[in-house]
Amino acid sequence: MSSASATTQPPARAGSVVTEGFAVRALLIGIAVVFLALFLVLPLVTVFIQAFAKGWSAYLAAFSEVDARSAIRLTLLTAAIAVPFNLVFGIMASWAIAKFEFRGKNLLVTLIDLPFSVSPVVSGLIYVLVFGAQGLLGPWLLEHDIQIIFAVPGIVLATIFVTFPFVARQLIPLMQEQGTAEEEAALTLGASGWHAFRTVTLPNIRWGLLYSVLLCNARAMGEFGAVSVVSGHIRGLTNTLPLHVEILYNEYNFVASFAVASLLAGLALVTLLVKSLLEWRFSAEIAAGARRH
Repeated sequence: MSSASATTQPPARAGSVVTEGFAVRALLIGIAVVFLALFLVLPLVTVFIQAFAKGWSAYLAAFSEVDARSAIRLTLLTAAIAVPFNLVFGIMASWAIAKFEFRGKNLLVTLIDLPFSVSPVVSGLIYVLVFGAQGLLGPWLLEHDIQIIFAVPGIVLATIFVTFPFVARQLIPLMQEQGTAEEEAALTLGASGWHAFRTVTLPNIRWGLLYSVLLCNARAMGEFGAVSVVSGHIRGLTNTLPLHVEILYNEYNFVASFAVASLLAGLALVTLLVKSLLEWRFSAEIAAGARRH
C-alpha cells in the first residue's frame, strides 16, 4: 500500500481508543462495587448492628459511663487545640510557599510531608524518647513538675504531629494555581499586605480551607497509633474515644465498644457527606470563575 493511500484512510474513532467494551466496563464496575461492599459498607453496617444489638437502652448506657464521657471530653479538647493550631500554621505555610520564593522552601515542603511518611506509632515513640521520664528532657521536666507523656499535653502534641500536613497540603496547590496576580493588584492599589491577605487571599481559598479543616478534625478525633503510645491508657484521664473502644473490646464489652465506635463511624459518615458538599461547591465556584474569565 502506498503512503498516499495510507494517509487518506479515515482515522480511528477516539471512542474506540479510550472506551472499553460494555462487558469489560460492567466487570470493572462490579468488582469495584463488591470491593466497596465488603471492605467499606459491610464493616460500617456491622458496627451499627452490633451497637444496637441489645436495644436503645444498652446503647445509651454506653455513653452514660464516667469513662466514656471523659473520653468524649478529651477527644473534643484535643481536636479543639490541634485543629486551630494546624489551621494557623497551614495558612501561614501555604501562603509563604505558594506566594513567595525563599531559601529553604523545598525543605519546608518536605518537613510538612514528614508525618505522612512516618508511622504514627513511631511518632508517638519519638515524643516518649524526648519528653518521657527517661527521655532527653525528662529529668528537667520532672524537676519542674511538668508532665507531658501520659498526660493531656502529650496527647495534644501527638495529634498535632499526625494532623500537621492536612491544612497546608490542601492549600498549597490551590494557592499556587491561583497565582499572585490578584494580590499584586491589591498592593498596587495601596492595600497593605494584611488587607490584601484578608480581602483577596482568604476569600479565594475559603472552600479549600473548610475542606482541609474538616479532614484535619476527622483525623484528630480518630487518631489511635500515636495517641496510644503517649497516653498510658489511664481510664478516665488519658483515654480518647478510639482508645476507649479498644479497652471495652478487650474486656469483651462488645455492645458498649461498638456503641462508642458507632459515634466515630457516624463522624466519618458526616465528614464524608460534608466533604462531598464542599467539593461540589468548590467545583461550582471554579467553573463559575472560568466562565467569568
